[in-house]
Amino acid sequence: MRQKRIVAIHDISCVGRCSLTVALPVISAAGVEVSVIPTAVLSTHTGGFYGYTYRDLSDDILPIAGHWQSLGLQFDAFYTGFLGSYRQLDIIAELFERFKRTDNLMVVDPVMADHGQLYKVYDSSFPIGMRKLCKKADILVPNITEACLLTDTPYREGPYGEQFIEELLNKLLELGPGWAVLTGVCFEEGHLGVATCSGKAPRYYFRDKIEGIYHGTGDVFASTLLAALMNGVGMETSARVAVDFTVECIGRTKSGATDPRYGVNFEAGLKGLAERIYREKDKAKNR
Repeated sequence: MRQKRIVAIHDISCVGRCSLTVALPVISAAGVEVSVIPTAVLSTHTGGFYGYTYRDLSDDILPIAGHWQSLGLQFDAFYTGFLGSYRQLDIIAELFERFKRTDNLMVVDPVMADHGQLYKVYDSSFPIGMRKLCKKADILVPNITEACLLTDTPYREGPYGEQFIEELLNKLLELGPGWAVLTGVCFEEGHLGVATCSGKAPRYYFRDKIEGIYHGTGDVFASTLLAALMNGVGMETSARVAVDFTVECIGRTKSGATDPRYGVNFEAGLKGLAERIYREKDKAKNR
C-alpha cells in the first residue's frame, strides 16, 4: 500500500511542544510521511514565555512550493496551524490552489485565539483574513473562541446549550469547509469534548475535564485527528481517538507535575496511539 504524504504548515517553536514539534512526530508515528513548511521560527512559543525571538519565513513559502512543483510532488493533505503573519493567509491560500486535487484534503486549524481572547501577536483584522483561508478548507478545526471570531458570534463561557453549538457549527460550514470539527465543547461542568458536523446532525464525544491550562493541546488534537484520517479511519472515530489521546497527554503531564508552559507529554504515548490507530484502521477495512 502506498504511504500517505502530508504537508504540515506551522511554526517551529524551538522550546515548548506545539506546532511542528508536535505535528511531525504525532503524524509520523501513525505511518504517514510528513513534509513541512515552517511559517516562522521562535525561540519558544508565545504562551507564558517572554522575550522570545521571532523570525518570519513568509518569503520562503512560495519558493519552497515552486521547487516542489518542479519535482512533480503531490500530497494527500495540507495541514495548517499557527501562521506567522497576516500576509501568510494569502500565501497559504495560493499554495492550496497550486496543490489542490479532487482526492486530497486541506485541513485548517485556525490557530489565533483561546479563552475568549485573540492572541496578542495578531490584530483584530486577522480573523477576517482567516475566513478567506477557511473557504478553501475541506476540514476546519477551531476551538470555541476561534469559531466565535470566525463567525462574528459573541463569545461566552460554557457550559453551552446544544442550540448554541449547532448554530456555531452551521455558521462554520457556511464559510465553505465540508467538515467542522469544534473543540472545547461543554454541555455540563466537568466534561469537555468535541463536535463533528458535515451538515447533518452533529456528533459529540466527551471526556472528564482535567483542570488547568496546557499549551499545545490543540496541536496534539488536530495532528492526531489527521493521523487517523490518513489511515482511513472515519471522522467520528478519528475525533474520539484525538480526544482520548489529548486527555491522556494532559493527564500524564499533570501527574508528572511538569511546567505546563512546555507543553504536554505526548511522546510517551506515541506507541499506544499508533497501535490504536492501526486497530481502528483494521476495523474500518472490515466494515
